[in-house]
This record gives sequence, structure tokens and C-alpha cells, in this order.
Amino acid sequence: MLEGVRRREPRALEAFFEAYFDRVFGLVYRLLGHRAGAEDVTQEVFYKVHRAAERLDIERDPMPWLAAIAHNACRDYWRSSAYRLGRRSASLEAEPMLQGTLAAPGDPEREALAAERERLVRQALLELPEEVRSPIVLHDYQGLSHEEIAGMLGIRHDAARKRYSRALAALATRLREKME
Repeated sequence: MLEGVRRREPRALEAFFEAYFDRVFGLVYRLLGHRAGAEDVTQEVFYKVHRAAERLDIERDPMPWLAAIAHNACRDYWRSSAYRLGRRSASLEAEPMLQGTLAAPGDPEREALAAERERLVRQALLELPEEVRSPIVLHDYQGLSHEEIAGMLGIRHDAARKRYSRALAALATRLREKME
């Protein structure tokens, strides 16, 4: 399939889109925090993939390459006036950014506590500046290694680990503020 993507074969591109859409959309959605923007940016990511298909390394997992394109597309979006206008009017409670639950099913009290915890983390994460939010989303929610993140951002491995550590500290500070 990847060789076909490099040659821009329609069937290979379609299969690639089907195989990676959910993961790219999930990353973009977690970075942006709202569905409409995530849909637009995800579409832009796959347009960029089509334009840069000849640069796809068929010997490697394409997800880090896709994540780099997605992260750069999100940065472009954050710089846009559409993002700034939407951010002023968007509600953090409008839609859940992070899926999944921390509680065991069947225990309503634990489920309620887990849902509240998830809401607080989601809200605190969205309040972080984009450059601080990105390392957490890329590592914890997308499963990228610090080395992969460093490659995406054009920084050294130790710098990526340090950014992640600082991002977690900033998130912890936000969460403590919310608990007070």
C-alpha cells in the first residue's frame, strides 16, 4: 500500500486514508479540542499527504510522519484568525475532547468520579498553551516516543523529554488550581 501511496495511486491513497484517518483525527481533535476545527485540519493533513506522497518512507511506520504533518497543520490553524475567533466563543463543555473512562463499568459512584476527573483534566489540558499541550497529547494520547516527538519538532531527544516534563508540571499546576 505505501508504495502505491508514493505513486499517488487512487486505491492506495483511499486505503491509506481509511487506515489512518481515525488516528490522525484523534490527534488533531486532542490538540485543537473541538470537532469542527479538527475535521478541517484533518482534511488538510490528508491533502498535504497527497502533495508530499513521494517523501513517504515505505520502510518505516507512517504514523510519526503523519503526526508531524498533523502537528504542523495544527500550528498553522492556531495562528489563523479562524482559530482565534472560534476560541473566544467556544465552550469547553460543548463536546468531550478525550474519550474513554477510568472507572470500572457498573459502579456509578466510581464512574461519576472518573467522569469528573476526566472533565477536569480535559479542561486543564485545553487551558494550556498549544506548545505546552502538544507534548502531552503526542506522548500520552498518541503513543509517540520522545524520540519521535523530537524528530517531529526538530529538537534533540533530551529537549523533547524536558518539554514533556515541563508540560506535565504545568498540567499538574492547572489541576491543583482547579481543586482549590
